[in-house]
Amino acid sequence: MTPVSCLLCGGETSREIEGLIDNRFGAPGSWDIHRCRACGLEQTAPRPDAATLKHLYETYYNDGGATAARYARWRERFLMSSLYRLFLELDGDISFHGERGAGRLLDVGCNEGRGLALYRANGFAPEGLELNRVAAAAARARGFAVHEVDIADFRPKAPFDRIVLSNVLEHALDPRAMTSHVRRLLAQGGEAWISLPNAESWLRRVFGRHWINWHVPYHIVHFTQARLAALLAEQGFEIVDAHHITPALWAAQSAIAFSFAGRPDQARRLRSTILVAALMALARGLLFPLLWLGNRLARGDCLVVKARRL
Repeated sequence: MTPVSCLLCGGETSREIEGLIDNRFGAPGSWDIHRCRACGLEQTAPRPDAATLKHLYETYYNDGGATAARYARWRERFLMSSLYRLFLELDGDISFHGERGAGRLLDVGCNEGRGLALYRANGFAPEGLELNRVAAAAARARGFAVHEVDIADFRPKAPFDRIVLSNVLEHALDPRAMTSHVRRLLAQGGEAWISLPNAESWLRRVFGRHWINWHVPYHIVHFTQARLAALLAEQGFEIVDAHHITPALWAAQSAIAFSFAGRPDQARRLRSTILVAALMALARGLLFPLLWLGNRLARGDCLVVKARRL
C-alpha cells in the first residue's frame, strides 16, 4: 500500500477504517480513513484529484432521480418557509441562516443558492463561489452573482465582511490553502463562519462505518475541534465563538444509512421525505436529552465556529 502523508503536517498516517463506500449518492469505488500519528488529523484515502472530484460532483451530487428531485422540492419549500425559522431555534443553525447583519458576504460552495436567498433576506449583500457548474447555474437563475472559479483564483472587487464555509472546509483538497485564501478575501476584522462534521462525535461511535458524515469521497478531511482551532490560529484567525450542534437530519440519515446498509435502495431511502421527517421528529423529540448532552460534552455531530481575521 502506498504511504499516505498527513495533508496538514506531512506526518505518517495509519489506516483506521477500510472499505467505505459512497452511501449517499452511489459513486463507484471504496475509500479508507487514515489518522495522522503526529497531529491526529483524519483524512480520506486515496485522495481524489480536483478533476475527479469535479466530475463526481457534477455527475452524482445533483442527479438522484425522481425521489431525490421530490425530496429537493420539499426541502426547498421548507427552507423558504417561516417554519424553518422556528426549526432553527429548536434544532440549531449549522448554516448561519438565522444570522442577521449587513455588508458583503461570500458563501463558499453556495450550491444552488438557497443560502444566498436567506442571507439576502437577513440584510447581507451575498455572492456565491461554486465550482459545480450545474449548481452554479441554478444559483444564478435565482438572480445572484455566483463565481464559478476556484477560491485561489478569485479576485473580487472588494473584501468581504463575512465568509461562510458551511460544510465546505472538509471538502477541501488543501484546507490550509483554503483558510489562507479566506483570510485574504476578508476585510480586517471580518469573520469566517465555519461549520463541519465533528470527528469526535458520539454518533460516529454509534454508527461506525455507516456514520453519514464520512461522506466519502467528497469529505477529504475529518476535523476535531482542537485540530480546527490549531489550523485557524496558524492562519491568523481568532476564534470568537465555538459550539456543537447535532442536527436532527444528520441523526436521521445516519440511522437510515445504518439500517439500509448494503441495500440497493439505500440512497433513495436517504431522500424519502416521509421516512426522513419521521426520524427527524424522533431525534428531536425522544432523543433530545442525548443530543443535548452530546453537544454539551463537545461530542455533537457538527462543529460551528466563528473566527475573526486578525
